[in-house]
Amino acid sequence: MIGLIQRVSEAKVDIDGQTVGSINQGLLVLLGVEQADDEAKAKKLAERISKYRVFNDENGKMNLNVQQVEGSLLVVSQFTLVADTKSGNRPGFSRGATPEQGNRLYEYFVQCCKDLGLPVETGQFGADMQVSLTNDGPVTFQLTV
Repeated sequence: MIGLIQRVSEAKVDIDGQTVGSINQGLLVLLGVEQADDEAKAKKLAERISKYRVFNDENGKMNLNVQQVEGSLLVVSQFTLVADTKSGNRPGFSRGATPEQGNRLYEYFVQCCKDLGLPVETGQFGADMQVSLTNDGPVTFQLTV
């Protein structure tokens, strides 16, 4: 499971011109699910993201996590994160989860984040989404479990 996290001052997801999820300060989480992923990996990634210190403290050092700054998560499924891009001119997706498995683990990941006390907004699994964000920093990290 891959979580690409971006520290944002704002982010939103639109589908067909309608905003379905939006946050102010927090993390945009682009989530990629692979075939070998399961609930244990989803829970571990949620816990890791909730504690990952990417927000600045009073000294300008990245020492605070999303909960400490009272931020939110915007979680968006993104199967292209699991693409094989090592060769050729077209990505391969053989490592990706099936749509059923991907949706199940995406929903489970979102629930794990909520269970950790995080305010969570989402996109819509499998939809054609337009994601807008203001990356604060820029700060972007790829986390894998």
